[in-house]
Amino acid sequence: MQLRDLVDIRNLFSVYTLAGVDCIDCAAEASVVNAVNEGIEAARALVPIRRPWVMISVNDDGDIPIFVKLNLIRMIAPGAGGVLAERCYGCGRCLPDDVDAIEIHTSGREPAVFKELWTGLGHSTANLKLVAVSFPDLRDSTISAMKAMYSIMEANIQCFNLWQLDGRPMSGDIGRGATRDAIAFARKLASAGDKPKGFLQLAGGTNAHTIEGLKKEKLFQTITIHEASNYETIPSSSLRSPTALIAGVAFGGYARKIVGRILNSVQSHHGLAHVEDFPEQLLQAIIESLALVGTVKCYNIQKQVT
Repeated sequence: MQLRDLVDIRNLFSVYTLAGVDCIDCAAEASVVNAVNEGIEAARALVPIRRPWVMISVNDDGDIPIFVKLNLIRMIAPGAGGVLAERCYGCGRCLPDDVDAIEIHTSGREPAVFKELWTGLGHSTANLKLVAVSFPDLRDSTISAMKAMYSIMEANIQCFNLWQLDGRPMSGDIGRGATRDAIAFARKLASAGDKPKGFLQLAGGTNAHTIEGLKKEKLFQTITIHEASNYETIPSSSLRSPTALIAGVAFGGYARKIVGRILNSVQSHHGLAHVEDFPEQLLQAIIESLALVGTVKCYNIQKQVT
């Protein structure tokens, strides 16, 4: 990871913290997590805003050896407050105290692989606030795959769980058509009465048109995970109603795209700079981010066209 990349990450998530996002998803690398947290605190130094959750993402077909080994390290040294130096090989992928959530990306087709990762995580999940599982549309196999994964997690999950519906993986497109797959996936899952417990969230192809599309389908709800302290605060009808199950939207590539142009200009003209040191560019970035986040949060933001 280049230093410029880490500064970009810091600035990006400083902007989106100011925009009021609930959760920030990042790579499971210590340097990246540190950059995210630095950006969050830089934003909070400007405005006394609520701190978003920090989530790390892993793949069930790629991170298994690391997490299994990390778990062994922790089990060998219970209560030590760290790892055994002689067993640490410097991967930088421990679950530190400043991580609030984990997202597992999976194909959903290999329960054994998913189970291996989940078992390898062991007690690392005990202090998390959220476990998310991101998977594509598996057509007729979707519900059965969700049930299989939930049965694996159910015995020792102690926090919220969320199903991230990946309509069009790694899209970042801006058109109305890009979000159709995600909304269609959401419509199918929201109407399924036999799905396992958990919130539903859209991802993949999501953009500024996504909430509009959800509202047309009468799928969008305004209760967020962060606003509810536990499931008991949400009416049971809301957990099963086909019109109230979409709890949020994940904006990945699109969120980076709309703010990235401004942040890149800061780096191009000023080197490894902090965006808050340049108020005009910071304001432009906040306006762009608010216009997107506002679709979910119901902010009334109008971007001025010049």
